[in-house]
Amino acid sequence: MIQALLFDINGTVTDILTDESRPEIYRTLSNFLDYRGIKIPPEVIQTRYFELIRHQKEHSLENYPEFDAIRVFYDLLVEHGHHGEANLLAPILSDLFRAVSRLKLEPYPGVRELLPELEKNYQLAAVSDGQVSWTLAELRSIGIIQYFHPVVISGDYGFRKPDRRMFGMALMDLNLPAESAVFIGNDTHRDIYGAHQTGMRTIFFESNQGDHAPHGVDPDYVIHDFRELPQALARLNR
Repeated sequence: MIQALLFDINGTVTDILTDESRPEIYRTLSNFLDYRGIKIPPEVIQTRYFELIRHQKEHSLENYPEFDAIRVFYDLLVEHGHHGEANLLAPILSDLFRAVSRLKLEPYPGVRELLPELEKNYQLAAVSDGQVSWTLAELRSIGIIQYFHPVVISGDYGFRKPDRRMFGMALMDLNLPAESAVFIGNDTHRDIYGAHQTGMRTIFFESNQGDHAPHGVDPDYVIHDFRELPQALARLNR
């Protein structure tokens, strides 16, 4: 019997859209820093943001490296001679960056209604790629953070799905074997392939996001609307 449901977040639970290419993001960060007496041109922030992410990943020993956004802004401040302010301002800049780049954030239809019902019969957890402060804030914003225990976010660890350790940490926290859990995700590589490597059954939510190409592993069930999840679980339980 299924005892736990593990969810990907972005593209599975939250319908989110961001655009990190927009110049106003970097102008806003530059203006904010200017009020703190720190002058870094917008175009420098934009260039260095992506270069520092690439540097982190290139120097990682992980097969699937994850970057640390707070570290990116910390390093940016330090290299411009503002070491003293870096610890305080880097987390603020990281959250401000996400806030300005975010164009859309809402739960998929049925999420708010189904999670409290699912919680009656299953343990619910989240295993998602991303930055911790962003993910937790966004779950809190749409009013569903209370349903997920634990919440495993790649930004905490320096590696991301499909690394099987992401799934294993959640299963260890739940104190359950992989056979007792189902993973629900919208990406055939990171979610379906990754969860399959741990022995979990999987439900693929073919949403408007994620990789839908085949990666050598078929999901146990496919849904096209989050509201189809109870039907999928009933089928898997049988």
